[in-house]
Amino acid sequence: MEGSESARQKPGRPAAPETLTEEQAGRMLAGMNEVIRAGEEMRKLRAEMIKLFAGFGWTQDRIARIADMSQPAVSKQVAKYARDAPAPAMGLALAQYDGPWLEGRLWALAEAVAETLDGARCARCVDALARGRKRFTPRSVDELRRLLEADLMLHRAELPAGFRAAYDEIGRALDDPPKAPSEAPAPASASVRRTLAHQLQRDRLREFRLAGEG
Repeated sequence: MEGSESARQKPGRPAAPETLTEEQAGRMLAGMNEVIRAGEEMRKLRAEMIKLFAGFGWTQDRIARIADMSQPAVSKQVAKYARDAPAPAMGLALAQYDGPWLEGRLWALAEAVAETLDGARCARCVDALARGRKRFTPRSVDELRRLLEADLMLHRAELPAGFRAAYDEIGRALDDPPKAPSEAPAPASASVRRTLAHQLQRDRLREFRLAGEG
């Protein structure tokens, strides 16, 4: 048996496992799956945003420039959505009160706080949401609210007063949202509304910060 694998195994060194366990394989693939899933979600979101921009009456050349895409690629997306039923008009007022819209505003506020404060408690949660490691669920939204409120209380003097005012408005609406008619069609998907609200709220918060610096 001198030529056997066991004979060649050096004393004191454990034998190498013949195969991975399911648990090991699952841990290895978990991170990859998150990246793949986030990529698929971002591609879908971009396609929906192109549909939205086309609904605003923007030209394909303009959309291609903004989206950093080729004009034929945009044309293909627009042609695809042209066959669908037209979406309801999209309002861009900040004061809207459906769940995804409020989540987008809350996310934007937490992001601004994390950028303003060193060691903000909400920073890790904000980063996980931005990278797709966390999803917007009731649990993750509650976690973000709890961490954000702690930052706003502990660092009131370091943050523009408008940050706290924005949080109070968003928090009240999340706790007691106005009842919308159940038959009202959604003007866009939850992801699109969350993204739009996030950008509009960031723009408003930027105004607060500039006013504080002036």
